[in-house]
Amino acid sequence: MRKKRILGLALASVTALGLLSGCGGGGSGGLLSGTQASDGGKVLNIYVWNEEFQGKFNENYPEVERLSNDKSVAYLKDGTEVHWIVNPTQDGVYQQKLDEALLKQGRAAADERVDMFLVEADYALKYVDPEVNVALPISQLGITDADIANQYRYTLEAMTGSDGEIRGLSYQATPGMLVYRRSIAQAVLGTDDPEVVGAAVADWDKFYETAGQMKEAGYYMYSGRADTARVYSNNVSAPWVKNDKTVVVDPNMMNWVERSMEDIASGVSHNVPGQWNDEWNKDMGPDSKVFCFFLPAWGLDVCIAPNVKDTAAAQDWAVCPSPQSFFWGGTWLVAANGTDNASQVRDIMLTMTADRELLRTLALNYGEMSNDQPLMEELAQSPDFGIDLLGGQNYIGVLSDVAATVDLSNISSYDQGCVEEFQNTFGDYFNGKISLDKAKANFEMSITERYPWLVGGGVEWP
Repeated sequence: MRKKRILGLALASVTALGLLSGCGGGGSGGLLSGTQASDGGKVLNIYVWNEEFQGKFNENYPEVERLSNDKSVAYLKDGTEVHWIVNPTQDGVYQQKLDEALLKQGRAAADERVDMFLVEADYALKYVDPEVNVALPISQLGITDADIANQYRYTLEAMTGSDGEIRGLSYQATPGMLVYRRSIAQAVLGTDDPEVVGAAVADWDKFYETAGQMKEAGYYMYSGRADTARVYSNNVSAPWVKNDKTVVVDPNMMNWVERSMEDIASGVSHNVPGQWNDEWNKDMGPDSKVFCFFLPAWGLDVCIAPNVKDTAAAQDWAVCPSPQSFFWGGTWLVAANGTDNASQVRDIMLTMTADRELLRTLALNYGEMSNDQPLMEELAQSPDFGIDLLGGQNYIGVLSDVAATVDLSNISSYDQGCVEEFQNTFGDYFNGKISLDKAKANFEMSITERYPWLVGGGVEWP
């Protein structure tokens, strides 16, 4: 029972548990040795954690002929049915459900197999491991370097396995920026001009000088500690796990803890405990007193826009560089080993991530930073490009330089779990319910429960 639970929790544990030889013949074949990609399937199953990509696909993929009444199935022109399997990302649920399906891939009926699945940067490495062998190299689909020559290098490096093969493609680049409310900037700083506001938050010292002004005027600088956590976690000096056995808490994470406590005590932060909840959404709403949010381009359409639609705040936003560079997420499309819809998967991956006109549409209509570096550099210089949410501002101009310098060298397959558990277990400390030592102990316990194969290495603190 314990072995079954661990397998269901994470494919990353398979190598550590020594199960590759039993599934893949000596380890070189991985979990799905003997499983072949093929064509001819009538049902194409795509695993996702929300409906964001599903909506973009339904509205923009040219082979979609019609949708079911509830939009859960897309019918392609060749008769293929695209089915979406949606599980939430929180607490590792999406990965657990995907892992369980992939482990059954070799014996599943053709129309029940995973054909394509999506991953984020926080755990992408887990699925590109050639030893595990659950993701098809794009070269096996016939996708060439020339096909993806315009994509940002980091988006390809993120999905490159130890064998040098790329196993996923993204339609977006996700460098971060500061998204702020124009009316609050005008009231406190006397201007909403992005260059002036950018100078007022150009580094952390200036950010907190401006935060003091916001507080004096009756505003909060930002919503809550989760908003700044990613800026700190993106700027760590090493991965969360070393030697595949020891969890290492970077000093920058403890800097985040200290700074967050100061901001709660001073009233600079609104002290909203997380993201994707009602409190966080209200802090983006028309009656909010919160000045800014740390978001990538996709956050404009996914986070801000739904909370201000049809209100006076619908165009009350602008963007400028963050006081420290960061990125957030990114969605990669991965062809599952064993798909029986290889040709359709190839076309979806290429069309959604490398078709220039489609990528232009995503930038124009969805506030997306599309994964085409020459196109983004062109739009960054265009005086005609801008979106209504930002009062016509060209957000690509703010992000273009940052996107070319995103560094994923310290990313590991454990990032999502470690960051989630760190934030969750320190919650009671931020609320004054437990001591710092107790928060650390709670983190150590939670991380060994989430990743039981790491229990022998312990946790190192700065």
